[in-house]
Amino acid sequence: MLRINYVKKIEFNGISRDSQVNPKRTALLVVDVQNAEVSSYVQEKQPAYYQAVMGRVVPNIQLLISAARKSGTEVIYTTIESLTRDGRDRSLDHKLSGLLVPKGSWEAKVIDQVAPGDDDIVLPKTSSGVFNSTNLDYVLRNLGVEAVIVVGMLTDQCVDMAVRDGADRGYFMVCVPDACATYSEARHNAALAAFGGYCRTTNTQEMIAELNRPL
Repeated sequence: MLRINYVKKIEFNGISRDSQVNPKRTALLVVDVQNAEVSSYVQEKQPAYYQAVMGRVVPNIQLLISAARKSGTEVIYTTIESLTRDGRDRSLDHKLSGLLVPKGSWEAKVIDQVAPGDDDIVLPKTSSGVFNSTNLDYVLRNLGVEAVIVVGMLTDQCVDMAVRDGADRGYFMVCVPDACATYSEARHNAALAAFGGYCRTTNTQEMIAELNRPL
């Protein structure tokens, strides 16, 4: 009979779920904070979500990006964007869902408020999971990254996939819930409850303090 201890705090090689990250060995992954997610259409159809993104998520991501840059933490962006204008390279799921963000389109660009710098890494993806349709794993290993902080949208889709897939690949995953959003608070909370076992969760201010702490 399989016995799983869900109560006891586990440590492995000095690492526990509550361990703090080393900023120099960490990446901040900004997921799908792009024009397609804050368009006038989204504002009209999902007003509560739009307000959460613009009023809470984006300001918190701005703060986290600033702290990451000061501490030497790599900032990596991923966006939903096809490699082609007609989207023929999309996943079957994206095709069946009618989800098309053409190569080089306005919708594919990271929003101005958290825009990447000239030398930042931006990985276009055509799936919910950034590890599945980009070379993120290869890039992180080349950078010497051991921990990944995940922020962005949607909590119960692409953020969820990033956390789970990163954990499966051996990264120490951290999610910052007040820098994430999805189409309802209920969905947001349900997602956090579901994937919380794969990561550590913390808030923006605590994460900033952690990145800024002296090593």
